[in-house]
Amino acid sequence: MLLTAVFTAMSAPDLEAQRGRGGPQSDDLREAAAFVRARNKPEALQAIRRELARQPTSTAAANLLDTIGEGAEARRVFQRQIDEARDPSARAAAERAMAMSYAFEGDCANTITYEQRVIDYWVTREAAEPQNAFYQEGEMANEGARVCIDAGELDTAEAWYRKGTALGLKEPEPKTHPTSLWDYRLAHALGRIAARRGNVAEATRQIAAARQALDSDPTMAEQQERFFPYLVGYVALYTNDLAKAETELERAIAMPGNENDPFLRALLGTTYEKLGRATEARTAYEAAYERATAHNPPAAFTRPFTREKLGW
Repeated sequence: MLLTAVFTAMSAPDLEAQRGRGGPQSDDLREAAAFVRARNKPEALQAIRRELARQPTSTAAANLLDTIGEGAEARRVFQRQIDEARDPSARAAAERAMAMSYAFEGDCANTITYEQRVIDYWVTREAAEPQNAFYQEGEMANEGARVCIDAGELDTAEAWYRKGTALGLKEPEPKTHPTSLWDYRLAHALGRIAARRGNVAEATRQIAAARQALDSDPTMAEQQERFFPYLVGYVALYTNDLAKAETELERAIAMPGNENDPFLRALLGTTYEKLGRATEARTAYEAAYERATAHNPPAAFTRPFTREKLGW
């Protein structure tokens, strides 16, 4: 699992899994997912609560609560999972889900609190599985940083991206995740942060560093190349080069593996909105909203952001 984990996916089930592809689902969960897709929040909430009456620690139900903006209720479920966890691994999984629940509300501080607890768990696994443990520590730090940059907490985001890189680079030989990957990830993050700060020169420098990391390791680049136009488009958007932002974000979405990324479509919608193309912006926001079905940082930002933009 490489950079994709932070940018596009998490292990928690999304609506596709809740429709049955992730295993048998109850009638209440199937109804809840259908009502969520139809934007019928009252009926969705009733179905979710019926599920929780039967399964008080249902992850799928709690995830749906976050999806419809009922984070406080979702976190009661995740807290019960934490309290009743059968072992440290299960507790860490519940703590990661709690971190993402706070992410749906743009709560950088509480997201970081729970990501740190997950990191603490992986510290206990360093001796038994050092390659995976240090990688997961870096992943969790970067995951929290991603939530913080989306929330506009840029200093915290930078500190935690740097922490994630330092943790990941501690992986001992034989490394299963190359140094080039961490170099790329950090340059990608610092480029976006610089753009948010309005520092065009630094953002440009970090784009070049990201490009250099990709070019230095063709094997790593096979999986990570598709995230490069996202970086260029993001920087262009936040430095007001809207024509370039449109070109690069459209290119990013067209790349295999990115077609259903909700965050990219939200960025493209913002670009269209700034260009004064309201109809195209709304279409992009609707597409982003429909795809923001996972319980991960891209969905955590996109779902409430586009819901507000669309007036839903």
